[in-house]
Amino acid sequence: MRIYAEGVNTQSAPHPADVGNRRILLVEDEQTIADVVRDYLVQAGFQVDLAGDGFTALSLAAARRPDLVILDRMLPGLDGVEVCRRLRLAMSVPIIMVTALGTEDDRILGLETGADDYVTKPFSPRELVLRVKSVLRRSIREFSPEPPVELAGFELDPASRTVLQDGKPLTLTVREFDLLAFLLRRPNQVFSREDLIKAVWGWDFGDLSTVTVHVRRLREKIEDNPTTPVLLKTVWGVGYRFDAKEGGHAGS
Repeated sequence: MRIYAEGVNTQSAPHPADVGNRRILLVEDEQTIADVVRDYLVQAGFQVDLAGDGFTALSLAAARRPDLVILDRMLPGLDGVEVCRRLRLAMSVPIIMVTALGTEDDRILGLETGADDYVTKPFSPRELVLRVKSVLRRSIREFSPEPPVELAGFELDPASRTVLQDGKPLTLTVREFDLLAFLLRRPNQVFSREDLIKAVWGWDFGDLSTVTVHVRRLREKIEDNPTTPVLLKTVWGVGYRFDAKEGGHAGS
């Protein structure tokens, strides 16, 4: 398996929004790839723990409580999809899935399992570091200065990364939280998948099925009947809209 190698030069001057010195759990069974990615992450200022299989990954995650997990899809013993499922049950850590399988179904499976982002092999280590920083900035409370928002029965607090629906807490992944926050602040406006992938993911381009999967997962958590949504609606041929006219509860 190849990765796109570049000169390691990811150090930069300190910045108020620097996410360096966070702990990353890198789960990769191919030693060459693990070594290169670890070097890039360390050069970028991260602390890195390495795991070469799924069971070791779960043990390290429980013991070290990483700030983010980079998780290979294909692992010996316990594959990345099952590791992702178990991590999601145990903690809310952001997860970037790395997959050598280029099919859309495989990418969607990783996202539906709970991954916040994915990278396809072969990849650029520099791009992966940028993805790590992007996901971390959205998951760490000090990089969420926006005020809370209350709308349609939701109480969303970016500072604590918490959201209540009708007084009950919701468990959302990093990207699900960001997507809901973006839409709650812009009720009754239609956004295309291209709009959302730029605004929420921060990508100038990317696989638009990423947006589709996250919308579906978010509906499963906020709608009474996800197959007939009344809050997060599809505007056919255009995109999606958070409809605040329905009032406080999805079933009202």
